[in-house]
Amino acid sequence: MKFQAVIFDLDGVICFTDEYHYRAWKAMADGMGIYFDRTINNRLRGVSRMASLEIVLEKYDGPALSQADKERLAAQKNDIYRESLHEMSTADLSDEVKETLDGLRAMGLKLAIGSSSKNTPFILGQIGLAGYFDAVSDGNNITRSKPDPEVFVKAAQMLGIAPERCLVVEDAVSGAEAGHAGGMKVACLGDAAKNGAGDWNMESIRELLDIVKE
Repeated sequence: MKFQAVIFDLDGVICFTDEYHYRAWKAMADGMGIYFDRTINNRLRGVSRMASLEIVLEKYDGPALSQADKERLAAQKNDIYRESLHEMSTADLSDEVKETLDGLRAMGLKLAIGSSSKNTPFILGQIGLAGYFDAVSDGNNITRSKPDPEVFVKAAQMLGIAPERCLVVEDAVSGAEAGHAGGMKVACLGDAAKNGAGDWNMESIRELLDIVKE
């Protein structure tokens, strides 16, 4: 096969936490008197926590904020978000996703996560995938968020597989750009697919089972 590994973004691909993120950012922004809506929230997808905060703060017109202030606000958002993640369970992992993962593994492919989220290990545990992936590269081991390719490059290094033999699966345009910047082919879902950002633009994650056979 052309590929030896598949590297998945987490949110919007393996599971969906967009609503939890939105509610947490909204609560933080409301507390600061900052306008925040779903259009702004959509810009935060695939972006690191601190970079997301800077986008939220574009609507802020109060006193200047120090770096410590910003870190406090980011931590406040994350506390709200993490508390809401306790609502997640194995029901948040669809049969379609699990069957696709198992199908890829049965073909002998290595599987990894490449996510900007520092909450990746917790989320994987909540949905029943703790220990499932051969490698997990996330916000805890990177310094640059997508569209920088660092998270995917590190995932490939963890797997010991050359980038050109890795397929990235993404739902965000910035994530697709990151995969391409890392020298990898990209299969897209969701917004990224609608924007034609991938080498393959899918309607269903099941399509991966055919893509890796090409």
